[in-house]
Amino acid sequence: MKADLVRCAWSQKEPIYIAYHDEEWGVPEFDPRALYEKLVLDGFQAGLAWITILRKRDNFRKAFDGFDPHRIAHYQHHKVDRLLQDSGIIRSRAKISAAIKAARLWLEIEEKEPGGFSEFIWKHVDGKPVQHRYRRMADIPAQTPMSEGLARELKQRGFNFCGPVIVYAFAQAIGMVNDHLVSCHRHGACARLAKN
Repeated sequence: MKADLVRCAWSQKEPIYIAYHDEEWGVPEFDPRALYEKLVLDGFQAGLAWITILRKRDNFRKAFDGFDPHRIAHYQHHKVDRLLQDSGIIRSRAKISAAIKAARLWLEIEEKEPGGFSEFIWKHVDGKPVQHRYRRMADIPAQTPMSEGLARELKQRGFNFCGPVIVYAFAQAIGMVNDHLVSCHRHGACARLAKN
């Protein structure tokens, strides 16, 4: 990672943030398992700083079987109890239960919906990343009508920890919207990825 590159201001705090900004944030993601992981992690972030999740992400992946929804959907009470003892993750019974419920809902959508979970998410932007051209961090919204609609649909399906602000952060992370500032070196790169 090059120190002299222009980046979005939020990413310049620590190396883990810089790496996340430069390699992941805003990159269009269509893999249904990866979408599940990111949605669950954004739910775990509710009320916390994102860096807390980034620092614990490898622990989360180990504790949650690589975020394999097929395995997580079958978690029982004893697994929840073990997760609640794991100091490497966020030990919230409500968030752990939400992740398990989300895995079951993910399976249902994958099996019954045309295009599966990926299309279920991406249809809210017509399957194509929205390219914003924000010049200041203050211009970037915390939620939008798109995130409100997706949050509403997720909640109607039974998902938890998926309000419009969390969903907008999720949309930014998975590249549904390109919210890198136009001055950021990643704006153009993510815009090009959206065309592929």
